[in-house]
Amino acid sequence: MPAYMIVRVNVTDPDQYAQYTKLTPGIVKKYGGSFVVRGGEKHVLEGPEVPERIVLLRFPDVETAKRMYNSAEYQAAIKVREGAAEASFIVMEGLA
Repeated sequence: MPAYMIVRVNVTDPDQYAQYTKLTPGIVKKYGGSFVVRGGEKHVLEGPEVPERIVLLRFPDVETAKRMYNSAEYQAAIKVREGAAEASFIVMEGLA
């Protein structure tokens, strides 16, 4: 069953964060994932404003998403992101 990773990111250093964003596409692809949403303009229709950057990724399943996140390659990318952004990652099962 597909899984979706929802990421909320508060970017504090755009230049350093840009280095991180260059590393992630290849890692995500290696684990069968793809970006559905990667930042971009938001339109809040109800509720409070959402200042964070929103990223949505799709993976074949929850376990594959977890493997990507815990991989040596992605853990190295996280080190590049450190000091440039604070992030929250949630992975959940999607609908078939």
